[in-house]
Amino acid sequence: MSPRTVLVVEDDLLIRLMLVEALQDDGYAVVQAANVLEAVAAIGRNPSFDALVTDVDMPGHLNGLNLAGMVSSVSPLTQIVVVSGRDVCDDVGMGWAFMPKPYSLDHLLKLLETDDTSITVAPGVASAV
Repeated sequence: MSPRTVLVVEDDLLIRLMLVEALQDDGYAVVQAANVLEAVAAIGRNPSFDALVTDVDMPGHLNGLNLAGMVSSVSPLTQIVVVSGRDVCDDVGMGWAFMPKPYSLDHLLKLLETDDTSITVAPGVASAV
């Protein structure tokens, strides 16, 4: 069985690299993007991602919520995890998971393993991003 493929969209380079490394260490195939336009280009090259992990606030006219909306409309089975420096995000779509920063990498990995996007994960302290 091939590994699940995750698209990570995060404008903060250090956070993005940490996420990519943690996901790869856990057996995921990972594609990374620094903004929504890079993510859209990645989706154009490979439209069959199993999961999207995206930050909300990024430079440019489009944000992570716009991207998540686009992905869920064309690929409703893609698991979507939205992360943000905000404590609450009222614009998170139905079926998406929300994780406020800082969050635990362990919580993110468990969320992706269970494919349960109906929850909001509280900020973590260990291995926090």
